[in-house]
Amino acid sequence: MAAAVTPEDFRPILDLVRDFVRAKVVPREQEIMDGNAIPADLRGQAAEMGLFGYAIPQEWGGLGLDLTQDVELAMEFGYTSLALRSMFGTNNGIAGQVLVGFGTDEQKTQWLERIASGEVVASFALTEPGAGSNPAGLRTKAVRDGDDWVIDGQKRFITNAPIADLFVVFARTRPADDSGPGIAVFLVPADTPGLEVGPKDKKMGQEGAWTSDVTFTGVRVPASALVGGDEDAGYRAAMTSLARGRVHIAALAVGSAQRALDESVAYAASATQGGQTIGDFQLVQAMLADQQTGVLAGRALVRETAARYVSGEDRRIGPSAAKLYCTEMAGKVADLAVQIHGGTGYMRDVPVERIYRDIRLLRLYEGTSEIQRLIIGGGLVRQAKKARK
Repeated sequence: MAAAVTPEDFRPILDLVRDFVRAKVVPREQEIMDGNAIPADLRGQAAEMGLFGYAIPQEWGGLGLDLTQDVELAMEFGYTSLALRSMFGTNNGIAGQVLVGFGTDEQKTQWLERIASGEVVASFALTEPGAGSNPAGLRTKAVRDGDDWVIDGQKRFITNAPIADLFVVFARTRPADDSGPGIAVFLVPADTPGLEVGPKDKKMGQEGAWTSDVTFTGVRVPASALVGGDEDAGYRAAMTSLARGRVHIAALAVGSAQRALDESVAYAASATQGGQTIGDFQLVQAMLADQQTGVLAGRALVRETAARYVSGEDRRIGPSAAKLYCTEMAGKVADLAVQIHGGTGYMRDVPVERIYRDIRLLRLYEGTSEIQRLIIGGGLVRQAKKARK
């Protein structure tokens, strides 16, 4: 299927985003970090540019970018504070895509245009204290009561929860059986009685990207809140949204690694030791070479994986491989960036120190590196067994 936005029309969108990131956001990274918030004027500019709905179909008010275009934007978003992308990431990604792929026409009409405009901030409420990367372990329950559903349970590390208007909530309606996993997904407005958002989490990095616990105590929603009207849509919706999101996160990691590389090259070319520019030292050059190689490989992998996802050729193993490689690569590039900067790189107001902390989370959320290895290895074995039959 052809993209809704042609390559010719996408080029100025990408240029606009790159200029916004580098001219407007990068100079205010310290402000974002110190204030633990994205300034209101930057949020307003992002909304005006359509960034809250760039991956939402045009018929629902978005730009309609496909994943090959999404990753190009994500590599730009990764170049600055990751809190910027987090502000509108769930609207376009794991939360918004649940509605795009599985919602009824009525649910799409009610929510998607407001999500795309930024009027509504959506949160993806999947992770729990005892169920993170594997949704099969969910304990949050939804019980039918007449025409309503009653939800009880606790979610953890929910992005944008303190400012969310809508929670996309995954809950178990029955034990898994031969007919399905028994996991449904519900649309729960933030002002629903019994829904309580906890205090903001204090995290290692990504200042300005707010997460918190969300508790559901006797939360009653109508039957129309069940996404797709299907009790078994939840597991498929989670897996589909997460697979797409993993390619996006891989691209985000590439953008962050590029920024760490650029900061490293600039520092190596200007800082001196013993009267000699440190970039002239062969061991520093070797570190720069390793950084550059990782970034180039990651960018190529992301672009190929996105293309194969869009074509339908690979929507499971490839996304996991891209996320695994690119997030691990970005961690190594950031570590080398701190090393190249020496003691300066350990100082709080230096960009590579923030990058080092920010990107550590990329190896954890939307499926840890360990989960990605299980998906990749298990998938390859299943393919081989299937081919032998």
